[in-house]
Amino acid sequence: MSDLEQFRAETREWLQANCPEEMRQPVRGPEDHCWGGRKWQFQSDAQRVWMERMAEKGWTAPQWPQEYGGGGLTPEQAAILDEEMKRINARTPVSNFGFWMLGPALLKFGSDELKRKHLPPICRGEIRWCQGYSEPNAGSDLASLQTRAEDKGDHFLVNGQKIWTSYADKADWIFCLVRTDPNATKHNGISFVLFDMETPGVTTRPIELISGESPFCETFFDDVKVEKDAVVGELNRGWDVAKYLLTHERNNIGGEPPGYLKGRALGPLAAEHVGTENGKLADSALRADIARLETDHMAFRALVAKVRAEAEAGEGVGALSAVLKYYGTELNKRRYELMMDAMGTEGLEWESERTQGGMFASEWLRSKGNSIEGGTSEVMLGIVSKRVLGLPDA
Repeated sequence: MSDLEQFRAETREWLQANCPEEMRQPVRGPEDHCWGGRKWQFQSDAQRVWMERMAEKGWTAPQWPQEYGGGGLTPEQAAILDEEMKRINARTPVSNFGFWMLGPALLKFGSDELKRKHLPPICRGEIRWCQGYSEPNAGSDLASLQTRAEDKGDHFLVNGQKIWTSYADKADWIFCLVRTDPNATKHNGISFVLFDMETPGVTTRPIELISGESPFCETFFDDVKVEKDAVVGELNRGWDVAKYLLTHERNNIGGEPPGYLKGRALGPLAAEHVGTENGKLADSALRADIARLETDHMAFRALVAKVRAEAEAGEGVGALSAVLKYYGTELNKRRYELMMDAMGTEGLEWESERTQGGMFASEWLRSKGNSIEGGTSEVMLGIVSKRVLGLPDA
């Protein structure tokens, strides 16, 4: 038996023994996704046990170094772990912006002290992070941000406002872009800092969305004290960190959403609502649209796997993250449009859906935001045009 075969056998045995049966059931709604953090309320003992067991194993962040709380797995071992979890339909034990975005940035740019301070609590699900990037006048043109950090000798005083701060009201810490040199050109003079959301002077205010959910917030900073050792990377070079982190954010936005269709395939779901004819969907046009979507989705997953393998080989992702983000966004919107087509008027049910586990209408409305968050589709196409295809400016 090869080393990888041995690893697969041991992983399969461990998962079978340690993953609670409840954590192998389809995701019913947002509450089934474990975000972790000081404010998180576990939905069941099984959810808590699953997170703790995986964290102790280091498999909440399989490829992060063991000294920082990760599993230290090779890319090949991590792929096997993912395959074996999917084989038994095991849910992700815990995941938040600390895993998706901050962790990779800290591993690349952070000091050893910052890594040892912040990465292990992320792996254990103890700290939940939010992202302080966009501002009222600095969205797609992010480098125009005006939140400032004034040098007070042994610390900074941060003043300003962020907007569209996802889950800021539920987060424990924030990774934030601030302007530390107001006289520098806009892409320079920016620093990447970390601080606790309970620091005096930090306030949040949820933003209500058309979907009825409110993951986004306005976040205000009034004389917030931030220690100087909380800077990630070089002072005034935070744009380097920000760009690297954005590639990971865009990759995740472009991917398949957690709990997509509550674990149900779109074809059978459509058949329930529009009927079948000889074992096939009666609506031939809808049938063709679903087949086309699934084919495109398989091609997209192959591209994601290729880009991920290249990144793990040290080639980086770079501008290809814009390709993944744009096309993943369009696929996600198509999924939900077809879902609503398939469900007809039943898909528009709103008042009772939150108690019955539907939420299809609100998720359809929420999917529209994919074209904006993490960089608008127009910005992504501009990046693809210039940096991937090498086309000249207009």
